[in-house]
Amino acid sequence: MTNWIQGSFPGHEVNVVFARGVPLDVLTQGLRGLLREPLAYGEAGGWAWAVHPMLNWEVEDCDPVNYRGLCPDGAEIVVFVTEPCSAKAFPPAFEYYRDGRTILGFSFEDLQQRVGENPDYLSAELLAAQLIGPHAVCGDEGNGGHDCFDHHYDDHERLVKTIAGFFALPSPPLSAEVTAQ
Repeated sequence: MTNWIQGSFPGHEVNVVFARGVPLDVLTQGLRGLLREPLAYGEAGGWAWAVHPMLNWEVEDCDPVNYRGLCPDGAEIVVFVTEPCSAKAFPPAFEYYRDGRTILGFSFEDLQQRVGENPDYLSAELLAAQLIGPHAVCGDEGNGGHDCFDHHYDDHERLVKTIAGFFALPSPPLSAEVTAQ
């Protein structure tokens, strides 16, 4: 998942926000109002998107961003927290907002702990991708030195592809070269 952004925004811990039903200028101004200056932004496939710093060190704002206010009735927002640090209590995460409400959210480190108004919103897709359910457990766990962490990031990539496919999100790369400024 982090390979989406790392080459384009070195040294930045970023969130990627996709919005449908919210004009690009409204999205970017809203992020600025939340003290998250977009590093890049654009539109593709019916979605406005923006990449912004996860944290704002200048004002010592290390709290997660609350996107509800950027999501009026009739709008949707999909968020990927792409480059967090678990030691800082920011694991990779996904959030989905609709009509100003949190419909679904989860940490990439624990898909079983999904929260929101409809924590099962993507369950069928996650099950089909074998990210949850009986086939989600590594069959080689405990066999002759196998380390399940070896495919940890492959699971993250599969999770991002499942989410992006479900919402028909525009494909990366999302980089400064495609920013409409």
